[in-house]
Amino acid sequence: MTDYEITTGITPEEYMEMRKVVGWGLFPLEQAEQGLKNTFILICLRKDGKPIGVGRAVSDHGYVVYIADVIVHPEYQGQGLGRVIMEELLKRIKESLKPGYKVMISLLAAKGKEEFYNKFGFVSRPNDDFGCGMHQWYQA
Repeated sequence: MTDYEITTGITPEEYMEMRKVVGWGLFPLEQAEQGLKNTFILICLRKDGKPIGVGRAVSDHGYVVYIADVIVHPEYQGQGLGRVIMEELLKRIKESLKPGYKVMISLLAAKGKEEFYNKFGFVSRPNDDFGCGMHQWYQA
């Protein structure tokens, strides 16, 4: 698929719709707006002006970068768009580094998607050196 454009913006409404169509958890629009505002790198693939894929990385602007989202609309999955998003995110993360700097890039893969991220050099956990990745949601 080549008839899409790569942009660096998405509205909170569009972002929440992308989360919804892939079955990810939803939260108040205000939270989405704040999260997008504080995003380090955002990649949005658009077809006819509408988002069909989004990738987002957050950073402490020191040595930690977290890939928070790689979402491809179900109608466009299996066409290599996830790869495009990951390649763009990783390229831009590398371009942000000063000479001699290094960062640890982390992510939490959706169940069954580990192999996809392995292709980009990510190491599955647990393994001999690292424990499993963990997370927790809080709700007020």
